[in-house]
Amino acid sequence: MSFHYLDNSATTKVSENAAKKAMQLMCENFGNPSSLHSFGFEAEKELSAARENIASLIGAKENEIYFTSGGTEANNLALMGTAEAKKRAGNKIIVTAIEHSSVLDTAKHLEALGYEVEFVYPKDKNGFDIKDFENAIDEKTILVSVMMTNNETGLMPPVSKIPAIIKRKSSSALFHIDAVQALGKENINVVSLKCDLMSISAHKIHGPKGVGALYIKKGVRILPRTFGGKQENSLRPGTEALPLIGAFSVAASEVKVFENYDKISKLNIYLRQKLADLSDIIINSPDDASPYILNFSAKGIRSETMLHHLSGYGVYVSSGSACSKGGKSHVLSALNIDDDLADSAIRVSFSKESTKEDVDALLEALELGLNTLQRKRK
Repeated sequence: MSFHYLDNSATTKVSENAAKKAMQLMCENFGNPSSLHSFGFEAEKELSAARENIASLIGAKENEIYFTSGGTEANNLALMGTAEAKKRAGNKIIVTAIEHSSVLDTAKHLEALGYEVEFVYPKDKNGFDIKDFENAIDEKTILVSVMMTNNETGLMPPVSKIPAIIKRKSSSALFHIDAVQALGKENINVVSLKCDLMSISAHKIHGPKGVGALYIKKGVRILPRTFGGKQENSLRPGTEALPLIGAFSVAASEVKVFENYDKISKLNIYLRQKLADLSDIIINSPDDASPYILNFSAKGIRSETMLHHLSGYGVYVSSGSACSKGGKSHVLSALNIDDDLADSAIRVSFSKESTKEDVDALLEALELGLNTLQRKRK
């Protein structure tokens, strides 16, 4: 049976070229970039080229990219590193209530350590009131962390407006963007976004799992959370995972933002139109969400039940963030989505490899499920 993979916000298939690059750097050019011999020099060249290539994808400079084990570590380093570096300047940290758990849980940890953390809530499923950010940011604020694209509904917070608020409030706060779900899908430029920090990850753009990066604007100081070596300018010590980094670089070089965006937008519109024809389907994503993510609820049918049904027909989607492992969605709760609808939520997430055939297979299996699983409603 063929399969139809529509869970790309959880992870994407590694591109063939990226996989080949990882193999080459594991089996041929396998030197340690810190070694002072020819193998080490060649490995250092690969590392430098990858850093430059990945930097170019977000409009950064090579020396502003610090490799990590993924988006979660990048987010942890951004928040914890900033809090430690700026603790004399203030103690207030602002995050939104719909952030990824790697930001929310880190913020809650900092709160337990005595920092003041303010959670900005969206006004509804369509987004935020910018005035809530204006009211939250003050002279005590040392960090504002806001995701570029929400991983469950595709909602896109007003990241472009936040730097102006920070400046207007005469705040010294750093601005961090979690761009894990936006990388390769939106046209990202750290200069025009005026952010100080940005987290990105490879496995959302057809690169391997286990590698990501934190952009740190030149001149911005944060402190390390791990110790033991001079790698990554001593901010993230440890031998660099060069095979993963090289594969990340290849995946970044294969990104075609505008071409893919047009294709995925058409698939998203097609799916929305077809879902509108089905009874008991409620769309939870806003109209102007990222086209790569569409969240909807099949009223009265638990997500887990529908997921098992769809997988039986070779259609793979999710009920939300893969990190929650089926737990209650804090995102849908923060968006004031009714509990019954949240318990029935399905997330469809596209990649450049997604096709109309994938969407049609989803719709066919979904309609069958709506009819056959209906009797199991409570």
